[in-house]
Amino acid sequence: MTLARLNDAERAAALNDLPEWSEVRSGKAIERQFTFADFSEAFGFMTRVALLADSQDHHPEWSNVYNRVTIALTTHDADGLTQRDLTMAKAIDALL
Repeated sequence: MTLARLNDAERAAALNDLPEWSEVRSGKAIERQFTFADFSEAFGFMTRVALLADSQDHHPEWSNVYNRVTIALTTHDADGLTQRDLTMAKAIDALL
């Protein structure tokens, strides 16, 4: 998978396919907040994402407060958003 940073047009097209994700950090990352019934459900989701991330060797930046999980994706090696992040976002969405 390429580590080439996406340009403005590529980012815009990608976000059309990921309507729940938002561009953050001046286009260098995407972010989504997930809300669950309770902490246990949120933590279970985080565990599934952790296993996915480890298998793809692409780890998110995230936080958890009770029933909310916020995930940001960026490719640090490319200093911005790459196809790798889009693939991960779609895989995370598929866990729901």
